Amino acid sequence: MAATRTSLLALAAMAVVISTASAAIYNVGEPGGAWDLGTNYDAWASSRNFHTDDQIMFKYSPQAHNLLQVSKADYDSCNTASPLATYTSGNVIVTLSNNSTRYFICGFPGHCAGGMKVKIIVTSTSPAPASGPSASNAPPATPASAATNVKVTGFGLAVLLAVAGLMA
Repeated sequence: MAATRTSLLALAAMAVVISTASAAIYNVGEPGGAWDLGTNYDAWASSRNFHTDDQIMFKYSPQAHNLLQVSKADYDSCNTASPLATYTSGNVIVTLSNNSTRYFICGFPGHCAGGMKVKIIVTSTSPAPASGPSASNAPPATPASAATNVKVTGFGLAVLLAVAGLMA
């Protein structure tokens, strides 16, 4: 009976690993993690690899800043007249979808021109493993506070729940 439970638990663990979506949550501007005028967002974004279903979190004071998702042309010119989305809560989480480039700016006068803008390039899959002993295309190390694995869904969750019921 113990061997059966161990086997079922191992099967459940494998199913969870196989079906777990490996999405990450990034605090925009980490390590400080704030949407503000003091962060180099080009350097921040270019040091990360964003994938479909990752989430980016913007934290800011709503009295001092806001967040606009804009087109590339509006990003380039810091035009706030026709945003694709407007956020004003001070704690915004945006889920990244499909292969795309997303553009965000602060809509307060002078803030975008002062550097409060970030371009997020989203790819649908993780980079392919490097070949050869000296090749490496792995993403740079991300601090533990900046990216967190989330979600157990689908078949893996069903198996895990079934095994938990059998073991009870």
